Amino acid sequence: MSSTELPSVPATNVLPKVAPVRVAEGERLRSVGLPGITLTVRSRPPAREGLPPALYVHGLGGSSQNWSALMEQLEGVVDGEAVDLPGFGDSPPPDDGDYSVTGHARAVIRFLDAAGRGPVHLFGNSLGGAVTTRVAALRPDLVRTLTLVSPALPEIRVQRTAVPTALLAVPGVAGLFTRFTKEWTAEERVRGVMALCYGDPGRVSPEGFRNAVEEMERRMQLPYLWDAMTRSARGIVNAYTLGGQHGLWRQAERVLAPTLLVYGGRDQLVGFRMAQKAARTFRDSRLLTLPEAGHVAMMEYPETVARSFLELLAEAGQLSDATPSRESAVDGGGAVVGDGETAAESAGS
Repeated sequence: MSSTELPSVPATNVLPKVAPVRVAEGERLRSVGLPGITLTVRSRPPAREGLPPALYVHGLGGSSQNWSALMEQLEGVVDGEAVDLPGFGDSPPPDDGDYSVTGHARAVIRFLDAAGRGPVHLFGNSLGGAVTTRVAALRPDLVRTLTLVSPALPEIRVQRTAVPTALLAVPGVAGLFTRFTKEWTAEERVRGVMALCYGDPGRVSPEGFRNAVEEMERRMQLPYLWDAMTRSARGIVNAYTLGGQHGLWRQAERVLAPTLLVYGGRDQLVGFRMAQKAARTFRDSRLLTLPEAGHVAMMEYPETVARSFLELLAEAGQLSDATPSRESAVDGGGAVVGDGETAAESAGS
């Protein structure tokens, strides 16, 4: 975005004080300084030593908090960390202002290289799905398995309900939206986001709703909020138009890691019809379909996604002696199948 579209963003060291980000019981936050970026990383201490590492990457407008429920489900299986991408959650904007899919992927790779934790079990949702697909294709040495929840991979026919989000990439639209919604309360904004992202917003507990409102109030105080959203949305659109070896579907073909694909039947942002194409494209894939889920299945049905991840580990021969059995590690229904088949069981049943 050009500097004429939104007010200039203050330098990180002069950003206003905002409320601290929420940390759930059992979680920890830490700040990691890397060349050109500072990342906030959320983690849960593993249930035991020696568990393999995992990294969770959120979607557009999200944060590491989006993975809290799944991280808790898998704390006895992996040593999990969730990153706030630059400009999101509690991470400040990148020094170079690069919010492209490649820029975000570079941040993830830089973090993994610096941490020395790779290879990891890599998880991505939405924008994070595109980012982690690129990471897995470019740096297979960093990835044990790949789990993609509603990944933002190119679609020829975008759903009507996804158009407003895509329009954020158009110059000037963010400014118009900001002026149009300036009277909206945090509660109204959260209800709108949940209606868009959840298959059934009624599954959100009162406490979960209050926490989301608190986080929305915090985010609205950040002067770079819409800049990060707009540039990242534009990064997705630009990634959709790339062809050749840099195209996301071409990179998906190059992913070597065993891959779990999770798609929601009520997803308003990523077409459910893309599930079969993804299952055909990723060479070693398993497909989990949740007819009642929306765009954030790991938040709506964390037990089901966790169970399917354990099935992925079992099929890939990556269940260690220290890993609990699929039955004892998590509870929940759902089914995961391979070879491009579709799970017939609803997550809500």
